[in-house]
Amino acid sequence: AWSASDRTHRLTDVVLEVPTVPTKVIALAGNYRDHLGPDTPVPEHPQPFYKLPSTLLRHEGEVLQPSEHAGIHYEAEVVVVIGRRAQRISAEEAMSHVIGVTCGNDISARDWQRNDRQWWRAKGSDTFGPCGPWIATGLDVFNLDVTLRVNGEVRQTTNTRNMIHDIPTTVSFISQHVTLEPGDLIFTGTPGKTKSMDIGDLVEVDIQGIGVLRNRLGQR
Repeated sequence: AWSASDRTHRLTDVVLEVPTVPTKVIALAGNYRDHLGPDTPVPEHPQPFYKLPSTLLRHEGEVLQPSEHAGIHYEAEVVVVIGRRAQRISAEEAMSHVIGVTCGNDISARDWQRNDRQWWRAKGSDTFGPCGPWIATGLDVFNLDVTLRVNGEVRQTTNTRNMIHDIPTTVSFISQHVTLEPGDLIFTGTPGKTKSMDIGDLVEVDIQGIGVLRNRLGQR
């Protein structure tokens, strides 16, 4: 439960933390056709994997590239924020369990992703889940423009209408197997092809109706 306060603060006077403290963070693999390889079939149902709450990083926090892995990749994503407990719900019920959406960047270490048996460090290393800056409510989640910029250059662009599995379908599918609790986050997949980043790069995830999630790449 939450309610609006009559207090206001200048953004320059505060630090915006990650918008929730989730019990779990789930992400989707291959949810945009242009992210799949030409020989990769379209998945019949959403393909979730786990990130970790400890992966999450606040708006304007520093993504830390591990010293053992150069050239980590960005992935702009719409992130679903669960507002009400969801267990075995239908797609028609799903949005009543969603409080809103925010911006996310599913940072990925591609060498580890290809060569490890599991994606635990490729997707779940500390700071590999920038999220924020806040939760937006009341948006049309079926029609949101998504853009990612690196040092001002557009690297990714799409609209949520291009998702293979839309947000209600995804929330419903996950809830059949994993109970979603208030504050839990679902990263909904990234479009197109991604590239490696250089230390010092400024990465911005800009989603229509939400705003801009901004993070810089540093070295661990």
